[in-house]
Amino acid sequence: MFQDPHYDDHQRTVSVYDAESGLRAVIAIHSTALGPAAGGCRLWSYDTADAALSDALRLSRGMSYKNAVAGLPMGGGKAVILGPVPPERRDAVFTAFGKAVESLGGLYITAEDVGVTEADLAIVARNTRYASGVAMRGGIGGNPSPFTARGVRIGIEAAVRLALGRTDIEGLRVAVQGLGGVGSNLCRELHERGARLTVADIAGRRVEEACDLYSAQPADADDILLAEVDVVAPCALGSAITADVARTMRAGIVAGAANNQIAGDEAGRILFERGITYVPDYVINAGGIIVVTAEYLGAGDRGEVDRAIDRIGDRTSEILERSQAERRPTHDVADRMARAIIARAGQRGSATNPA
Repeated sequence: MFQDPHYDDHQRTVSVYDAESGLRAVIAIHSTALGPAAGGCRLWSYDTADAALSDALRLSRGMSYKNAVAGLPMGGGKAVILGPVPPERRDAVFTAFGKAVESLGGLYITAEDVGVTEADLAIVARNTRYASGVAMRGGIGGNPSPFTARGVRIGIEAAVRLALGRTDIEGLRVAVQGLGGVGSNLCRELHERGARLTVADIAGRRVEEACDLYSAQPADADDILLAEVDVVAPCALGSAITADVARTMRAGIVAGAANNQIAGDEAGRILFERGITYVPDYVINAGGIIVVTAEYLGAGDRGEVDRAIDRIGDRTSEILERSQAERRPTHDVADRMARAIIARAGQRGSATNPA
């Protein structure tokens, strides 16, 4: 673990095994400087257990940065369940996972992520107090996907204003890769504002549905990142923007919902050097964790949540403007901002709890 490139002084990692259900999982807690480690649970079929651990480390650090930049009183954590999970064991697996979360005593707050459904999370919530994204309360809570999509759309609009000098997205060409809960809602958000969509997903049914609902054009999942469009919105899995993709893509803006979209610093530098505006994913995909946090804390109402998501546009503009002024890639600007917020919180904690 300590040699993994995504290990970043993580506070704790927990491996979970339950013989009766067959659950195999990793819970990674990156930081609790700002509050309990909050982040979703992902179910995925990894090639190896090491790959699952690496993904948990990478995603949990991203959650620390996301929550810090969003101004939330939450640290960063993530859980991954190693698939596949046979249908007949699914309820037992999520029951066991809920008990594992409960055993951490509130150090980690879970929610849904890729491969996990609302029904799965409801089972988790019956077995732990430390789950959110489950139930609506005053117009907030439940499935966070629509809130995430709204924040991404707001971030795209901010990037378009700065990079393209446009005040709206009417007629804007946007390629959306991945049509799951967030990607499909993003298509709706963009279509309602007049954007022209190109879409791709490994599930043909989702592509057909998006074409019918939003007058979208279909594209091959392997080629959509190189489409001749204004904006590419990666909304599938991470590391989609490799160095090779960054060298050849034709869009002027990369702004999507997927976590960890760029495969590394090199890809981010190439985008910057080519004049392609990359909006750091954890800055604009924070709408989901904003509403999940409000639900968990029982604080605020729908209006407050919407205003918090609206501020994603301001943060996006600030980061893009600083990138230009400081001549540094946007991902570097955002990472430094997040680390500074976490460091200040850690210093305050040390001052109030001296050894």
